[in-house]
Amino acid sequence: MILTVDIGNTAICAADMEQDGRGKYTARFTARMDTVPDRSAGAYLAELRELLAEAGIRAGAFRGAVLSSVVPALEEQLRGCARTLTGTEPVVITSKSDTGLTIDLAEPDKVGRDRLVDAAWAAARFPLPVLTVDMGTATTFSVVDADRVFRGGVNAPGVATGLQAPTDRTAQLPAVELETPRHVIGRTTAGCMRSGAVAGAAALVDGITARIEAELGEPVTLVMTGGLARYVEPLCAHPHIYDPDVLLKGLTLLYERNAGRTCGETCKLLVAFLANIC
Repeated sequence: MILTVDIGNTAICAADMEQDGRGKYTARFTARMDTVPDRSAGAYLAELRELLAEAGIRAGAFRGAVLSSVVPALEEQLRGCARTLTGTEPVVITSKSDTGLTIDLAEPDKVGRDRLVDAAWAAARFPLPVLTVDMGTATTFSVVDADRVFRGGVNAPGVATGLQAPTDRTAQLPAVELETPRHVIGRTTAGCMRSGAVAGAAALVDGITARIEAELGEPVTLVMTGGLARYVEPLCAHPHIYDPDVLLKGLTLLYERNAGRTCGETCKLLVAFLANIC
């Protein structure tokens, strides 16, 4: 069982991931914690322990941990939590990790690590070229071509941002709950706003996907994921695969690909240390 930790801009998601004999990844436990950049490692560790205890999971049951982060201020704190809970050095995903992909970008270190994880999982499981759309605080599109090259993608505002922004900037528009609209044509102010945000996001996905296919010169496998994709994907016209757990599954896959490397690097450091003191 692997402890997976994804540090996002809004929330931190932790899960215990297992792989069965058929190669299927599943989680018995998932938990979300608020992303608070100035929160201490001790506070996060205490909350994680409490959540694991509530789920009936012993920290010692984990054979390893893997972590990805788009919030640099919290990476070391959560890395320490994972190390304490599992007794192992966690695999931390970076642009230099073995993802099974070639990254063809001028600044690979600046790519969101969650995007690399999504892309690695989709490229390993679905026909290429593949396009992942992760809908969270932002909506991110990531492209892997037929040669397993990560080509980049598109960043757009998140669905909730599109719904909240008019409320923040106008005097009479109300706060609106996020849900999938039954009709594109709204008959109330709230309905119009909801359609604009959710149906608008579906149109964005369809439109960007069509333009990416035109640029590549061939169809893509469209994979949708992220906490807000469930509201949008029913309205998307382009054929797609919806899986809310792409990131967790991808982290587990990359743990398996990189755990040996982490152990090897640790052993090299230990050998060098011993050589210096002997």
